[in-house]
Amino acid sequence: MEEKWVVAGKHADFQAIGKEFGIDPVIARVIRNRNLTQTEQIWYYLNGRKEDLYDPHLMKDVVKAAKIIRNKINSGKKIRIIGDYDIDGVQASYILLKALRRCGARVDIVIPDRMKDGYGINEHLITQAEEQGIDTILTCDNGISAIEPIHMAKQLGMTVVVTDHHDIPYREEDGAIVYLSTEADAVVNPKQQECRYPFKGLCGASVAYKFVQVLYEVSGINPAEADIFIENAGFATVGDVMDLQDENRILVKLGLEMLNHTSNPGMKALILQNKLTFGSIKAYHIGFKIGPCLNASGRLDTARRSLKLLLCEDEIEAAKLASELTALNEERKDMTVLAVEEARGEIQKKHMQDDKVLVVFLPDCHESLAGIVAGRLREAYHRPALVITRGEQGAKGSGRSIECYSMYEELNKCRELFTGFGGHPMAAGFSLPEENIELLRQCLNRNAKLSKEDLIPKIVIDVPMPVDYITKKLILQLEQLEPFGKSNEKPVFADHNLEICSLRILGKDQNVVKMNLLSQHGSRIEGVYFGDPKNLELSVAQKYGNVKAEGLLSGRHVPGIRMHMTYYPDINCYQGTESLQIKVTGFC
Repeated sequence: MEEKWVVAGKHADFQAIGKEFGIDPVIARVIRNRNLTQTEQIWYYLNGRKEDLYDPHLMKDVVKAAKIIRNKINSGKKIRIIGDYDIDGVQASYILLKALRRCGARVDIVIPDRMKDGYGINEHLITQAEEQGIDTILTCDNGISAIEPIHMAKQLGMTVVVTDHHDIPYREEDGAIVYLSTEADAVVNPKQQECRYPFKGLCGASVAYKFVQVLYEVSGINPAEADIFIENAGFATVGDVMDLQDENRILVKLGLEMLNHTSNPGMKALILQNKLTFGSIKAYHIGFKIGPCLNASGRLDTARRSLKLLLCEDEIEAAKLASELTALNEERKDMTVLAVEEARGEIQKKHMQDDKVLVVFLPDCHESLAGIVAGRLREAYHRPALVITRGEQGAKGSGRSIECYSMYEELNKCRELFTGFGGHPMAAGFSLPEENIELLRQCLNRNAKLSKEDLIPKIVIDVPMPVDYITKKLILQLEQLEPFGKSNEKPVFADHNLEICSLRILGKDQNVVKMNLLSQHGSRIEGVYFGDPKNLELSVAQKYGNVKAEGLLSGRHVPGIRMHMTYYPDINCYQGTESLQIKVTGFC
């Protein structure tokens, strides 16, 4: 795929920033590229502590909600938590269930079945709650858009408290946005217009943690006891792909410290099952190793299994549950590979390569995989992608977007085609009659204002830096920028004309390329590329021809091959010996 490499051109006195904070000017430049300019912002980014977390009382309705739940506990009323089936929903459910039990509540929990119930509260769950004598419903990671089900609950005399973090639903009237209101007794969601909470980007589990701080306070329990749930809130922040900015950075930093010394038997078992080492777990491992295992049960079975793991206090039982979840995730990965192949075949067959918005119907794909497949298509074609599957009550789909395309807004323009939809700028879920799928494809592409430039992925280089500049001290300072993730991506460095002196292809799947590199200034360094060697072969062939490219990839010495490379500096530890290396991420 064509890429456009651009250098971040933000200016500042990097020497002065480096001197003030005791960091290399290169680190200062990376921080400036994160749009941090004020001394207070930079300090908060580098040194944010638990004491710097925002006051939960600033959140609209949080005291009201806590007092409602406290009164229900005092009255012995039956409270039901209704959560969600993804990482964020499971962690938020765990936080609320443990906290309400700590407060002495008569409480149970329902996590909707992805296939039978769909997302969040619905009328079936309200009817079930009423039949089982539930007095109060407390939501987490859902509820803000459940206008009709909450109306039904109120008609039946129930109390409803919503804790959520999703966008407030709205409709357009004469070009103006009108936000929809709910009849819930209290709504704790920082995205409400009237909410004074200074950071709007919390995940559902973090909102639950903030609520519990206040609930403990009104219950006469030391609010500091709630800090045990920072581990879960930080985990969910990464797992739900929230922006790692502002308060989220602190929550994830603290959460990772706790996770690396976790006392939760279920979490311990899941870490061991995935062969990870305590003390070295990073945000990457949540996003791509242990997090997907918690997600897998909600996709292919029931998320109650993941919740059961978190609640488990027996190490033997925890090991068994962790093994089952890991096996489910392996099954999910195999199913995903097949679904992505089928989707790419559909795009070829129906000549959709030139569509600005991909809308792919995979009737036999497991509906829980639609979002993952849409994400893979977005990455492969660098354009918004929606994958639709055949459900029991019509078609259901998920979409994943690119930065310059607000998926929720664009779906809103086609709302007459849906039986339901929701989401935010980067992702959405929806249902619609099967006969409307082609109409949706036409509508989205007709409305799309995406330019050709928008559809070319841009690789933003933080620092053009010769590999000769790399030192162990610089690499250790780069760790201060972690955790890496959405909106705080790992910095990208680049160097020109690195000569590939030799090359080996390694790994069971032949997906590791090790290179001995020589810089323009005569420094030698090892480079490692994790990916398809054909990507390197194609790039070399474009510059030097097929014969030299094939020779290089076959392991022969082919002199004079120099490539521009993007990379991240790293320390390679092998048999107790440390050496500098670069992890190559791209070449041209």
